[in-house]
Amino acid sequence: MSGMASRRVEKSDLEAFIVRVFQACGVPEDDAFEVAQLMAEADLIGADAHGVFRLPQYVKRIEAGGINTHPAISVESERAAMAVLDGDNALGHLVMSRAAELAVEKAATSGVAWVGAHHSNHAGPASLYARMPLSQDMIGLYVAVGSANHLPPWGGIDMLLSTNPIAVAIPSGQNSPIVLDMATTVAAYGKVKTMAQRGETMPEGWMIDAMGNPLTDPKRAGEGFLLPIGGPKGYGLALIFGLLAGTLNGAAFGKNVVDFNADSKTVTNTGHFVIALDIAAFTDVETFKRDVDDIWAQMKGSAKLPGFFEIRLPGERLAKTMAENSANGIPIPAELGTQLDDLAASLDVARL
Repeated sequence: MSGMASRRVEKSDLEAFIVRVFQACGVPEDDAFEVAQLMAEADLIGADAHGVFRLPQYVKRIEAGGINTHPAISVESERAAMAVLDGDNALGHLVMSRAAELAVEKAATSGVAWVGAHHSNHAGPASLYARMPLSQDMIGLYVAVGSANHLPPWGGIDMLLSTNPIAVAIPSGQNSPIVLDMATTVAAYGKVKTMAQRGETMPEGWMIDAMGNPLTDPKRAGEGFLLPIGGPKGYGLALIFGLLAGTLNGAAFGKNVVDFNADSKTVTNTGHFVIALDIAAFTDVETFKRDVDDIWAQMKGSAKLPGFFEIRLPGERLAKTMAENSANGIPIPAELGTQLDDLAASLDVARL
């Protein structure tokens, strides 16, 4: 099938394609499958700026030597309720899935656990790792230093900060989990890249140029920078998250962050952390879930402003998108399909 038209694909087919590509680049089969599952899940939940869209970029870094395809991810230090992982420059998905597993394991004993990492790489959408503890009736929280600086400190023009995202996942009883996944900028840079690929225009308020003028052409993104959420408050969050996910872990932050969009060779030393909270250590699990359902009902049933037809909770759209894409297939835009076909041809593997 050519990449000339938009199409939908089954998640299993997308996973198999990603595995073929990674194996052609020397990634061991088990690692390739683990990363492929997480990348395809990103697309399944609608985080398309962090799913298979990133595959050509990952391949470029692997081929340039910027990612270690045979890493020895290790626990560098730990105590009862924390640990720090050395990612050994692995694909970020491998590092952070290991971090989430370890956080859940420790939280089962200690009630709460914080696991940080350094020498990791871009790991996809934040919600992937915040959602992992949900299966164990735990709350998950994830923060990362973004993989390129596109944000200056408030009032400045030197880009010393990234989108530095946060995700929090909280289970409910009858409803889908409440999942907040957001950048500390008005828009994530991945969205800018996908809009550029599709030839779309950005809304005003996403980016400005160095003179403070609105920037709406995503292909000119290099001429400006992203805006923080809430003005100086978003800047403050980006700074604090960077200190916690980067500096505290011995990972890159500030001027040391490597722009992985422009540099495929240099080790990024990306930092992240994930926290798992065992609900049973705080309260009765089923009571908590019923209480979350009650809060859900309060929010959904609250009075609306004129022009608003629905009040949504964080994670509601994620659940609907996952259901739709599970039933109908994951959408692959025409431009991305062409890129993936070209990638398959360059590596001599079967196309998607």
